[in-house]
Amino acid sequence: MDRKSWLSLMAKSSSQDIKAFWQSAELNCAAETIRMPEIGSVMVRGRQGGNGATFHLGEMSVTRCSIKTDDGIIGHGYHQGRSKETAELVAKIDALAQGDQFQTVNDKIFIPLSNIVVEKRQKLAAKAAATKVDFFTMVRGEDG
Repeated sequence: MDRKSWLSLMAKSSSQDIKAFWQSAELNCAAETIRMPEIGSVMVRGRQGGNGATFHLGEMSVTRCSIKTDDGIIGHGYHQGRSKETAELVAKIDALAQGDQFQTVNDKIFIPLSNIVVEKRQKLAAKAAATKVDFFTMVRGEDG
């Protein structure tokens, strides 16, 4: 898993899941704060049908934070919502994943978060499939 993937995964995950996996992983990250957690907003864009022209859907709250570990690794945390604590945790996890603790972070945080995302997608797909309508044409058996 590359850095772009794990940052995207954590940005989309719930605060409760990130906090729970962080606590269960029992990791420690001594760091100084470079950018205090701050709340802002971003413009969300969408596409009709997934392939149409883009349009502005609205704004969404995002919290960001940056830290620097004692080893000199810089971690950035972006998380949807207004949780400063979660943005700081994401920054710490990002920094640890860039260092020698990647395997631990991957096994105890990234893989469980990925499993939750996959499960949510499957539930959404099953719900959408339940509403699918199949159209068919009946042939009357007459030739022209």
